[in-house]
Amino acid sequence: MPCTGRIATPGLPAPAAPPEPTVNIFQAESLAAEPSPGPPAPDAPRDTWSGKHEFLLSCLGYCVGLGNVWRFPYLCYRNGGGVFLIPYFIMLLLAGLPLFLLELSLGQYGAAGPIAVWKCCPLLKGIGVGMLLVSSLVSLYYAVILAWTFYYLGTSFQSPLPWSCDAPRNKPLCQNESGNVTQFNPSETFWNEQVLGVTRSSGLGDPGPAQWPLALCLLAAWIVVFLCMLKGIRSSGKVVYFTATFPYLVLLILLIRGATLEGSIDGVRFYLSSDWSKLQSAQVWSDAASQIFYSLGIGFGGLLSMASYNKFDNNVIRDTLVIAVGNCCTSFFAGFAIFSVLGHMARTKRVPVGNVADSGPGLAFVAYPEALALLPGSAFWSILFFLMLFTLGIDTLFGNIEGILTAILDELPALRVGKRRPALLGALCGAFYLLGLLLVTQGGVFWFTLIDTYSTGFGLIIITLFMCLGIAFCYGVNQFCQDIVDMICRRPPWCSHALGYFKVCWVFFTPCLLLFTLIYTFLDVSSAPLRYGAYEYPAWGRSLGVCMGVLTCLQIPLWAVVALCRESGTLSDASKRGF
Repeated sequence: MPCTGRIATPGLPAPAAPPEPTVNIFQAESLAAEPSPGPPAPDAPRDTWSGKHEFLLSCLGYCVGLGNVWRFPYLCYRNGGGVFLIPYFIMLLLAGLPLFLLELSLGQYGAAGPIAVWKCCPLLKGIGVGMLLVSSLVSLYYAVILAWTFYYLGTSFQSPLPWSCDAPRNKPLCQNESGNVTQFNPSETFWNEQVLGVTRSSGLGDPGPAQWPLALCLLAAWIVVFLCMLKGIRSSGKVVYFTATFPYLVLLILLIRGATLEGSIDGVRFYLSSDWSKLQSAQVWSDAASQIFYSLGIGFGGLLSMASYNKFDNNVIRDTLVIAVGNCCTSFFAGFAIFSVLGHMARTKRVPVGNVADSGPGLAFVAYPEALALLPGSAFWSILFFLMLFTLGIDTLFGNIEGILTAILDELPALRVGKRRPALLGALCGAFYLLGLLLVTQGGVFWFTLIDTYSTGFGLIIITLFMCLGIAFCYGVNQFCQDIVDMICRRPPWCSHALGYFKVCWVFFTPCLLLFTLIYTFLDVSSAPLRYGAYEYPAWGRSLGVCMGVLTCLQIPLWAVVALCRESGTLSDASKRGF
C-alpha cells in the first residue's frame, strides 16, 4: 500500500495525497475535524521530534531508569542467578516487546496522547485517564528519589564522606575501646537519621515536620524538570543527549574500577550463580514478568505520548526492538558494575555477599554508598554514582510529565499557544512539589513505600490488560496491523514476519501472561503484609493503598458508561466511533 503521509488531525493541514478509499476510525474522525478554508486555526500545531535520535534517546532514557540499577541485579541473584535470564527473556518476547510495540504504534498512528488517542474506541477512554492517574502518582514519588539523590550528591563533596567510618562523628562508633570493628553501620544510620529522619516518626499516622534540606532538594528537582521541559520536546529532546548516555559511561567506569578490586569476582559469581530448581517456582516467572513490565515503562502513557510526536512513516517495529533490547541489556550489564563493588565490600567486611546485597533505596542509598566509601578517592566515585542516579531518574520523570502534559494539551489545545503551555507546566510542577512535601517529612518514607507499592501494582496491570484486549478485539487486531503496515511503507521483509508474530501475541500470549501476573499480584497483596523495615503497615494504610489501585481501574468502566450515554447508536457503535 502506498504511503500517504500522516493522517490529518485537528489543527493540521490535510495530507497532500488522497487517503485510501477505506478509511479507519482514526482517519474518519480526523478528516471530519479538518478545518475549512479560511483563517488558520488559533491552536498551535503539535511539535515533532527534530531528529530520529532524539526520539530513540528519549525512549531509552525513559525506559532505562533506577529499576535497571537497583532492582534487576537483586532479582537476578534472588531468583537463581543466570537462570533468571531464561524467564526474563521469555517474558520479553511474549509480553514486553508486543506491549511496547502496541503503545508506540498507537501513539504514532493516532498522533495523540493517552486520552485523545482512544477516539478509535471511545469505550476505552478510561484507559487513558487511568494512565494519567498512574503517571501522576509515580511522578509524585519519583521526584522524591531525585531529592534524595540531590542530597547525597551535595554531601559527596565532603571529605571524608559523612556516611563512612572515617567521618569524625562515626569513628568512635565504628570501633570499640580496644580498637576492634563493631557492627555499627554508619551508612544506614546516616540514611535513617540524617537524611530521612525516620527514627523520629512512629509510622504512617505520624509524618512529623518536613526535612527541610530534602524539601529544598525536592524544589531543585522540580525546577530542573521545568527548565528542561520548558519548550517541550524541542528542549527535552536536546537534554537527553546527555542524560540518556551519561549513565552508560558511569556504569562502564564503575565496572572497570570494580573489576580491579579484591573480591570483585565473588560478587560477580554470586550475581550469576545458577540454581536451576528456581525455574519450578511461580515466583521467579512473576518477578520476570513484573520486571519486564515496569522497566519498559509500559502502561504509563509516556511511551504513547513520545511516539505521538514521531513522523507518520517512522519504522516503529525497528524502534521497538532497538529500545526494548537495549533496555534489557542495560539491566544485565548494570549487575556486573553493582555486584563487583559489593563483592569487594563483602571481602573487606569478611561477610557473605548476600549479607550486603539489597534492592531499591536500600541498595542505592545504603549498601552501594557504603561500598564506595571503602574505595580510595571515595568522594569522586560517590559523585559519579549519584550523578548517574540523577540522570537515570530525570529521564523517567521527563517521560511521565510529558505524558500528563500531552494528555491535557490534546484535550485543551488552546493551551499550546503562547505562554500558556509554560504556565501549565509550571502549575503542574508546583502542584507536584506541594503534594510531594508529605513524602519528605520524617515519616515520609512510609508514605513513599505505600505509593510505590500500590500505584504500580494491580491497577497498572489491569489498565495494560484492557489496552491489549481493546486493541485486539474492540478496535480489531487486523485493522491495527494494517495501520502499522500503512505507517511503515518502506519496510524490509522481516517486518512483515515480525508483525505476524506480534499479532498472535496480542490476541493470546500477552493477555494470558498479564492475567497470570495479575492473579499472582493479587495473591501477593492479600497474603503478605506491607512492611518498611520492622514497621508493619496498619489495616487502614493498606486499604488506602488498595484504593489507589482501584481508583485507576474504575476509570475504565466509568468512562465506558459515559461513552454509552453520549453515543446514540448501539454498543458496537460506541466501540467503533469517536465522540
